[in-house]
Amino acid sequence: MRMNKKGITWLLSLVFILVISTVFVKCGGENKKDSHQTEKADSSRESGHEEEIVRITVEELEEFGIEIAIAGAGKLDRHVDLTGEIVIDPDRLAHIVPRFPGVVKEVRKKIGSPVKKGEVLAIIESNESLASYEVKSLIDGKVIDMHLTIGEVIADAGHSIVIADLSRVWVNLNVYQKDLPYIKTGLQTIISTGYDSKEKSGKISYISPVVDEKTRTATARVVLANPDGTWKPGLFVNAKVITGNDNVPIIVPKTALETFENRTVVFVKQGDGFTPQPVTIGRSNSTVVEIVAGLKSGQKYVSKGGFTLKAELQKEAFGEGHEH
Repeated sequence: MRMNKKGITWLLSLVFILVISTVFVKCGGENKKDSHQTEKADSSRESGHEEEIVRITVEELEEFGIEIAIAGAGKLDRHVDLTGEIVIDPDRLAHIVPRFPGVVKEVRKKIGSPVKKGEVLAIIESNESLASYEVKSLIDGKVIDMHLTIGEVIADAGHSIVIADLSRVWVNLNVYQKDLPYIKTGLQTIISTGYDSKEKSGKISYISPVVDEKTRTATARVVLANPDGTWKPGLFVNAKVITGNDNVPIIVPKTALETFENRTVVFVKQGDGFTPQPVTIGRSNSTVVEIVAGLKSGQKYVSKGGFTLKAELQKEAFGEGHEH
């Protein structure tokens, strides 16, 4: 069929309109899709990831032994760690030996018995006069050793009673050459037994003028009051000699530090819960640490028991949920 010029023009116009409409619809759909994705991305950026926070009641804080503190300035002690031993003060030790050879007729005390100065410890019958005489204590204290038994014949100083006044004892500390420049008389020293939390504070009263040839150590002495007999001669002890201190803006106990997602964190109070806050640590000693960044003065934080909160977050990460 032959078309005239007018018909051909009409057909071309129709094709052009169809092409333009198709392109418009396609571009409009893509723009709409891109607009939706952008809106979703913007929404995601605005909301961010879900914040890691543990909500816990006051009762649960007490149950799990979680302690709360307020961040602030403090003193960070510098110290030297030493080891040593509890010994008897020689001026408070008495070896009591019967004056004359004879036979032990009576023993009135035993090891561990408390005694007073002048109290009778034993009765001895003299070999020469056959008369009995008393053996008396020369000091107040306790019987810590005895070499007398009823009926025994005594003839030398090997037969004695040892009395010690343990109401005050010495702590002899071993000081190696590298530590000698820092150890001075009068320095505050914290003594602990190492096997429990028992601690007592004293001051260095004496430093030996020579170094032992065998151990290559000098001796630093701390005198401790021991009214209840807690510090028993022969005990090995640890000591922290405080050689100085620094004022730091933010200081926390080491028990406040936890490792979470390969970062050192402190759990800080946020709303009705606690969140792990990454921190940067500075100087430290065996008990406390300086916080250089991540914790502000006045913030409430978990000073002890943060491992319980960390465990809760780890449970959530494994999909176990959080019941608090």
